[in-house]
Amino acid sequence: MGITDKLCQALQQKSQDILNAMHLVSSTKSLIQQLRDSSWGALLEKVSSFCNDHAIQIPDMGASFSDIIRSRRKKDVVTVEHHYRVDIFTSVIDFQLKELNSRFSEQATELLILSTSLDPKDAFKLFSVCNICNLVKNFYSLDFSEQEKIQLDYELQHYELDVVKAPDFQNLSTLAEFNN
Repeated sequence: MGITDKLCQALQQKSQDILNAMHLVSSTKSLIQQLRDSSWGALLEKVSSFCNDHAIQIPDMGASFSDIIRSRRKKDVVTVEHHYRVDIFTSVIDFQLKELNSRFSEQATELLILSTSLDPKDAFKLFSVCNICNLVKNFYSLDFSEQEKIQLDYELQHYELDVVKAPDFQNLSTLAEFNN
C-alpha cells in the first residue's frame, strides 16, 4: 500500500528520527482509516477502468455471491460487491490497522515522542522541560515523590540553559556518549 510506504522507509533508516516516525505512524493510521471509510467507490472505479482498458471481464457486482463456507453455515446470500468490499477490502484494511495499533499503541507512541526530548543530537535541539516532566508524570510517577517532581521541573530549566552553553554537549549524537 502506498499509504504505508513513507512509514516503512522511516522505520528502516539507520539514523532514525523517532519523532518523525511517530508522527508518520499517527498520520498513516489516519490515512488508512480514511481509506477504509470512504475510498471503496474510488477504488472500484479505478479497478473497473483498468479492467475495461485491458478487456478483462468484470463480474456483476449486484449478483449473488456464495462460497462453500457461507453455504455450509446457511448465512444470508450476499452480493459480489459486498463480498469484495466487506470480506476483502475492509478485512485487509482492518488487519493493517490492527497490526499498526498492536505495534504502536497510543501509550507506546507517547512514550517514544516524549523520550525524544532526551536526544542529544544537535546540542539537545529537541530538549523540552515540559516533555520530560510529562514523561515522569505519565510513565514514571511511582519513581518520583511529588516534591521530586516539582524539583525536577526547576532542575531541568537550569539544565536546559546550561547544556546549550557547555562545549562537552555540543557534539553528542547518542546518550551513550553522554555517559563517557
